[in-house]
Amino acid sequence: MNSNLDKIMKPKTIAVIGASTKEHTIGSDIMKRLQEYKFNGKIYPVNPKGGIIEGLQAYTSVLEIPGEVDLAIIVVNAKFVLDTIDQCHEKGIKGLCIITAGFKETGAEGAEAEKQLLAKVREYGMRCVGPNCLGVVNTHPDIRMDGCFAESLPERGNIGFVSQSGALGGGILNILKDLNLGFAQFISIGNQADVNAETAMEYWEDEDDVEQILLYMESIQNPANFRNLASRISKKKPILALKAGRSAAGASAASSHTGSLAGADKAANALLQQSGVIREYSLKNLFATAKVFANCPIPKGDRVAIITNSGGPGIMATDAVCEYGMQMAKISDATKEKLRSFLPSAASVKNPIDMIASAPIEHYKQTLETVIADENVDMIMVIYLPFLGLKDIDVAKAVMEIKAQYPQKPVIGVFMTKSEFFTALSDMNVNMPFFMYAEEAADGFNRLNQQRKWMERPQGKVPCYDVDRAKVEKIIKSSIAEGRDQLTTLESIDVLQAYGIRACKYGLATNEEEVVTLGNSIGYPVVMKMTSKTTSHKTDVGGVRVNIQSEKQLREEYRDLINKLTEKGLLEGLEGVIIQEMVKGNREMVCGIATDPQYGPMMMFGLGGVFVEALKDVTFRIAPLTDQDASEMVKSVKAYKLLEGARGTKPADINQIEETLLRLSQLVNDYKFIDELDINPLLISEKTGEGIAVDGRIKVRLKEAKEALGCQCITCSC
Repeated sequence: MNSNLDKIMKPKTIAVIGASTKEHTIGSDIMKRLQEYKFNGKIYPVNPKGGIIEGLQAYTSVLEIPGEVDLAIIVVNAKFVLDTIDQCHEKGIKGLCIITAGFKETGAEGAEAEKQLLAKVREYGMRCVGPNCLGVVNTHPDIRMDGCFAESLPERGNIGFVSQSGALGGGILNILKDLNLGFAQFISIGNQADVNAETAMEYWEDEDDVEQILLYMESIQNPANFRNLASRISKKKPILALKAGRSAAGASAASSHTGSLAGADKAANALLQQSGVIREYSLKNLFATAKVFANCPIPKGDRVAIITNSGGPGIMATDAVCEYGMQMAKISDATKEKLRSFLPSAASVKNPIDMIASAPIEHYKQTLETVIADENVDMIMVIYLPFLGLKDIDVAKAVMEIKAQYPQKPVIGVFMTKSEFFTALSDMNVNMPFFMYAEEAADGFNRLNQQRKWMERPQGKVPCYDVDRAKVEKIIKSSIAEGRDQLTTLESIDVLQAYGIRACKYGLATNEEEVVTLGNSIGYPVVMKMTSKTTSHKTDVGGVRVNIQSEKQLREEYRDLINKLTEKGLLEGLEGVIIQEMVKGNREMVCGIATDPQYGPMMMFGLGGVFVEALKDVTFRIAPLTDQDASEMVKSVKAYKLLEGARGTKPADINQIEETLLRLSQLVNDYKFIDELDINPLLISEKTGEGIAVDGRIKVRLKEAKEALGCQCITCSC
């Protein structure tokens, strides 16, 4: 199917169905753009009135066109689109670009028409861009197709750009020259009935003309497929995304810690991160990063050298580089010696290399040439401030001359000068990016380094552990039989243990004598927790008693709990109390699962206990997790310093914590109806360094659980 995109993106013949002689209509503008950009193939205007359109013979029907047609650009009224597709099929056309609006974006009637449209496209073996889109562009010299109605003609470049917004795509085409960027191909996907961002990415995966992929997305239709494709393609070429719609749409009920901290944007962010996609949060940053990738190779490391003619900006640039976690390159002695041979004695040959304000153009050239040759340097920032009549554009040309001779390392220019300089650059054929401020250059280096690390990152595997599924299914069926979507604490801990997750030693007691027997067998100190089918938050009703040191204290605490529950009328739902070993540890983490309606189960890890919602030091990933995902989750939170063993504490067993996350991921992958799961806290044992689940809470979606486990009714005994 994908090769059929050639009919859309590399057509030899195009029919414009709805071509018009009326000025400032889409049918007229499409014809003009195709001709102005000098399309290399044949153009056939189609209009019921026939005649001459833009100097070409118009046909009253697509069926009248002599010879084959690869692509039909359709701009007729929405009510004629379905019949037009039938005619295109009869003509043997396999590529459609439907500019026409009036489909699912207009409501139920339009959505039904779009459903019929897609059914025809599938039945006829066609590929379709749109409907409700701006069009398509291919700037390759062999094709030269501007099949959209933006005002400006496209600029040639190495970017494949997908935009879900037609107007935004048109606006960007209009400013490409000012941005000093160009497109190889552009697809405005519109309602993405057929071709979407994933289709475009897959098409461009092995397209040599497209060296980087840019996405403007408002939604990701198939997150699992997107992850599969993007994680593979981003290993070959950078994928940059501007994902709009960041407002939090709660992933699940706020009763769960994980759910209350999760949200649609966190899910999207996790998906992009796991897929190796570089996410930007503004168009300005998207195109700044695109400019860097358009003109810079991927570096071999993260060691940055700074060349400047002013000390202050050099220091600020150093700060920016270090804040991104990159290294300031250690300039070799040989390089320093060579620099000293031509720079004045007042210059500094340490990094940042300060050539001082009197530096002439020749010093810029010699210094850059010398530093590029240093094997300790991976990336170079060249800073210019206007001094002593030195012209910015002359310095830029000199630096680009050296860059052309040594293309193997990224070089970024920081020119703190007038805006006219950047306007002049837009008329030049540049071979390196230029920015006004050092922070922008450091951000560009960071993105290059991010892509390098992703490309070097191992693929990652999803492990499969030996678990007790029969036990889990029995527990969940029991809950379903009683119409409960919330598992009790005891049931939740049993499920965790069945999946090999380390939990406290525990037992269930339903009367005082059983409580004492359990306490004595586990060994003091112990913790006592109520487990109830009606009360999920135990601490709110005094249902958790910790550090119980003796049998006497245990009896007193149990009696007090029963009295308080009786007073509050909560005794009826009480199953009993769980007596647990009391694990000693001051470090509390949290693990959890929340379900996003679009992206599915999300895994959370971070600082737990009472701090979880206050400090929000948590990270998210979409399940299923790979071993690489789990490792990155644990290392990415600020609390990782605590796990490493700060202030003399025993280092946590990081491998065991990562395995806990992977086992949770397997659990939610095996039982996709699990809606929420919290382990809070996952207590880090001072004795062994293990992460131990001292509390658990699991909630399922009843209807899905019943179907998955084959339960016929809520009151069944399964």
